[in-house]
Amino acid sequence: MTSVRDSRLLAEQRRRKILDLIEQKGQITVRELVERFAVSAVTARADLDALCSEDMAVRSHGGAVRKLEDDSDSPSDSGETQRHAQVARLAKVSVSTVLRIANGNPRVAPSVQSIVLAAARKLGVDLAASRRNRTITFVLGNRDTVNEFQSKILLGAEGYCAQHDWDMQFICFRSDLNAPLGTLRLPEALMRSNRPSGVILTGTHSASILSALSERRIPFSLVGNNIVGDWQPEQYDCVFTDDVRGSTEITRYLIAEGHRNIWYIGNRRLPWFARCADGYLRAMKEADLEPRFSEISSEDRELGYLAVKALLASGERPTALFVGTDQAASGVYQALQESGIRIPDDISVAGFNDTIGEVLHPGLTTVREFPKELGGHLAEFTLRRIHEPDLPPQQLVMPTELIRRESVRHIATSPAAVASAYVQETSL
Repeated sequence: MTSVRDSRLLAEQRRRKILDLIEQKGQITVRELVERFAVSAVTARADLDALCSEDMAVRSHGGAVRKLEDDSDSPSDSGETQRHAQVARLAKVSVSTVLRIANGNPRVAPSVQSIVLAAARKLGVDLAASRRNRTITFVLGNRDTVNEFQSKILLGAEGYCAQHDWDMQFICFRSDLNAPLGTLRLPEALMRSNRPSGVILTGTHSASILSALSERRIPFSLVGNNIVGDWQPEQYDCVFTDDVRGSTEITRYLIAEGHRNIWYIGNRRLPWFARCADGYLRAMKEADLEPRFSEISSEDRELGYLAVKALLASGERPTALFVGTDQAASGVYQALQESGIRIPDDISVAGFNDTIGEVLHPGLTTVREFPKELGGHLAEFTLRRIHEPDLPPQQLVMPTELIRRESVRHIATSPAAVASAYVQETSL
């Protein structure tokens, strides 16, 4: 018995032969297909309907189907036209179908796209190179402004695109981070017929946008640290910062400096704060110390300011604070200084991301990320996905670096505790 897979393969082969006939004769009818291929009228009509639905042919008057004429998607360069015609002949599709795939039109069936792209690779033709819109859109999700970290990601991505003769478009995008799959509406710029060829996702996004972009076959890459909801990183092109390891390292450093009463300041409802909290928790458990968390529903400078004010009002007196971002640490500085508490004499402070640590006073001990390099890799991944859509998804984890400045001081503790902390710090 013929399997379903075999039946589909036979149907695809038959439809490619039908396209050859249409190219030769100009048009074809259901009756002609029944006679030529010995199939039923129902099967012949289904074949023609499939070709029309995939924009590979169009219905004429009287029910016949004719080839799709070249339209406004057609390039003006005659050499490019010839290359597209060669791909069309090898793939046994119309030139218009090749043009639609080259221009990123999402209305071409995936099976047809695969055949055309395989033919293009065999001929050494880069279909993506002919796209009129050589633009990558940088989508900053759910942030009020471009902060220092996001600015550096944008700078790195823009630099990589400029080196490869591509333009960068920037848009802010706000969405419901708890929106169910299938309900999120993409930014209008990504819905137009002349949409950009690819996307970089940074800021904070829900898993829903990943599904929406995938459904529309828009090539994209993303910062893997900042996605809200359940998703599988191995299915996407993403770049991570190794923030869990970095936050573990800086917490171990505070412990090695003699600190035991260490609080973590960060909004764990946001993914990047939650990941840093995981690293902090790991180091505290290793040292058999009680983890302490400040829960303030905010972000950036306001988070640090409000957390310290609340902490002091409660009567708590930690010896060190680990803050999930440098921006939040700047709010910590302000609150401590307003309260007459000296850094690091009265309390030590550590941050994360090293975007403004060196301009704070005293200089902030922090974990350095590499956002400019991260942005370059995001652009590289997106352009590679545009040129080679069948590549397996790519993931890259960027390392971090501990930066020691003046905001952390050593405090006396027992020799046994210091030795234990040193062993754990050097076991990274």
